[in-house]
Amino acid sequence: MNPAIGIAAIAAVSAATAVIGFYGLRISRTTGDFYVASRTVRPWWNASAIGGEYLSAASFLGVAGLILLSGTDALWFPVGYTAGYLMLLLFVAAPLRRSGAYTIPDFTEARLDSRAVRRVTSLAVVIVGWLYIVPQLHGAALTIRITTGLPAWVGSTAVVVVVCLSVVAGGMRSITFVQAFQYWLKLTALAVPLVFIVLGLTDSSSPAIASAAANPTGLAPAGPYQNISLLVALLFGTLGLPHVLVRFYTNPDGQSARRTTLIVLGLLSVFYLFPTAYGLAGRMFAPGLAQAGQADALVLLLPGHLIGGTAGELLSALVVAGAFAAFLSTTSGLVVSLAGVISQDVLGGSVRGFRLAALISAAVPLGLSFMSDSLALAGSVGLVFAFTASTICPVLLLGIWWRGLTDVGAIAGMVTGGLLCGGAMVAGTALGAAGTPFWLAQPAAWTVPAAFAVMVLTSRATKTRVPRTITKVMTRLHTPERPLATER
Repeated sequence: MNPAIGIAAIAAVSAATAVIGFYGLRISRTTGDFYVASRTVRPWWNASAIGGEYLSAASFLGVAGLILLSGTDALWFPVGYTAGYLMLLLFVAAPLRRSGAYTIPDFTEARLDSRAVRRVTSLAVVIVGWLYIVPQLHGAALTIRITTGLPAWVGSTAVVVVVCLSVVAGGMRSITFVQAFQYWLKLTALAVPLVFIVLGLTDSSSPAIASAAANPTGLAPAGPYQNISLLVALLFGTLGLPHVLVRFYTNPDGQSARRTTLIVLGLLSVFYLFPTAYGLAGRMFAPGLAQAGQADALVLLLPGHLIGGTAGELLSALVVAGAFAAFLSTTSGLVVSLAGVISQDVLGGSVRGFRLAALISAAVPLGLSFMSDSLALAGSVGLVFAFTASTICPVLLLGIWWRGLTDVGAIAGMVTGGLLCGGAMVAGTALGAAGTPFWLAQPAAWTVPAAFAVMVLTSRATKTRVPRTITKVMTRLHTPERPLATER
């Protein structure tokens, strides 16, 4: 790919993001605008914005790369990502919106009447957010290196700079516009080149198509445990993603939150058809990319590989723009959610504190990305989902649906899940991919049940600590539409 075309594509999407972000500054005036867009975001806008921030580097690049490497085993990723939203619809969306909170720690403090629970939840949210931002920066580094030849650190730094400008300018109000635009850009960036690829391959000879039966890598298929554990991580991890959950606070009411989730299910279902198709096309017509260690770059390279010429260059530029939009939208959503937590818990909750917290939230993972190697994108994000499923998810589900949850139980469960899953991740990194046992490589199947069990058993042992306000709180969570927490 011509480096100038790649640079132009990245510059264009970055400029569009900055312009839309600064437009949000014109209508962001209050603290509520910065934290939750004054709770006025309608379902279609919010669903597009959720699609923009949820469809990350793992979705745009990693799913196709995993299908290239692993074939049908990798289909659990798009299935799990989408089905997780069905669980959000059934169990979390409307009650969480009715909580009236700005952040997940706001919710847990109000539900359990405990500052200690708030502090532990805040720590878990920050860890999850930073862990999730790092793969986005690795994806940006890969894209810059593959398409422009520039040093990898340029991609990571560019994402952080653009995101900070957008978030600091207008907060949640600004980012809503940015992410909604970026969802449709990502969908277009995958769909249009795929149409040309299909048209260009309609006259392909049967021997080329027959090559799809070959395994391009020779990897052994995943066993039942790995598939079940991955599905547990994706289904339950979706329920605890802070940048997704904060979006439900921006809906006007619980009914709007449900409608938003239904629309998101449709948007995700449509989107994941395209990375899946890229992965299958790669197995058919570009298996050499897997053998060359460029599986995560499949989406970026396939248009040029199969079409070539000026048309291939232009289509590749469109894909590059979509990829960079994926990194920007997910990172901006995470930075907004982390800035809300850090600013309220550490910096007083003001607009100035929010802006400073946004800079901190982006700077730390940038440093971590410089110090770490890029793993397979979808696989690394899958581990973040496992950590989230083992920490934030249990306290949300039990906090919403079980009256018996106590502050001590919530803390014990989150700490247990965090230590078990975090320990598995550290051990896996130390042992390396080849030396890591399968139960450590995919820990969610045992860390998530352990977190739930510890939370329930400890709560039963400390049932005298159930808040006296439990009846009032649960009534507000499950009947429309009074706020639970005091709005700042």
